[in-house]
Amino acid sequence: MPWGPIYYRMSNGAILVYDITDEDSFQKVKNWIKELKKMLGSEICLVIAGNKIDLEKDRTVSLEDAEKYASSVGAVHFHTSAKMNSGIEEIFLSLCRMMIEKADKQTADNLVTLNRSGSTRRRTVIIDDEDDVPSKESFRWCCSS
Repeated sequence: MPWGPIYYRMSNGAILVYDITDEDSFQKVKNWIKELKKMLGSEICLVIAGNKIDLEKDRTVSLEDAEKYASSVGAVHFHTSAKMNSGIEEIFLSLCRMMIEKADKQTADNLVTLNRSGSTRRRTVIIDDEDDVPSKESFRWCCSS
């Protein structure tokens, strides 16, 4: 088994960074995305960051190509400079928002999923704000037809 999957197994999102002055680093991002999607599925949230925008004059990866690629793989593309602390916070906030939205959508989808018989059977846990600990009485089965 390759070492890579150990680091990202069960991940919901990834930030992939390339150097805008190094075409090879952009190709490596493409390889990583293939690997992540192969191992984790296409549902993983992806953010691609073109770093070192403070070196714009030395750019070798065109902005148009990077954004086009990001769009083609369902990723969001950012322009950053770690040196200037530009765009860094936005990357993390965006990825967190994407992962929360995806989790909320999956939760909503799971609540309406019906099995072949036309009913759903789910274990529901109700947590009261007062004690934040579920009691035995708060576990119940719900069925709908």
